[in-house]
Amino acid sequence: MYTYITTGTYYFLKKLVEQHPDECMLLMQNAETALLWHETNGATVFQSPRKYEVIHSSGQLEEKGFVACNHIPVREEGRPVFEFKFTERMKKVDSFPGFTAFRLLRPLSNDTYIVMTMWKNEEAYKDWKQSSSFAESHSTIQPAKSTSVFSGPSYVSVFVLDDEKEENAD
Repeated sequence: MYTYITTGTYYFLKKLVEQHPDECMLLMQNAETALLWHETNGATVFQSPRKYEVIHSSGQLEEKGFVACNHIPVREEGRPVFEFKFTERMKKVDSFPGFTAFRLLRPLSNDTYIVMTMWKNEEAYKDWKQSSSFAESHSTIQPAKSTSVFSGPSYVSVFVLDDEKEENAD
């Protein structure tokens, strides 16, 4: 399974979703940008996407909710260690209230992994971040500096999913 990501204006990306109703696409946005994710076993419909292999997944992607993406640059030689440790630690999130889906995405054209969690709403995500399960799952991800698998600092981006369809139905 692969995930392809492209950016653009909200309305341009919305048209892409409408043109491909049978594809698994997520339209998400925040104050700075709009993204369209395409999850598929086949080819993407995007012209110039960022490409990722889905190496661990749980839950079902939903058309509405809240998404947190942790972007983590990993050295080539550190990939196997990172993938094993992160997959094991993230199993704690699967049963957390408000959790919807998880994807660990291996980059195919750069060094930055994406760890995506999807939530019913922002409150569920905040509850996870303040939980003991979150603290336990993140307590030993960073190894000693001398053996670091990371090639740079990580950062988190958050998005809301397109729920305009439901609003227009009222």
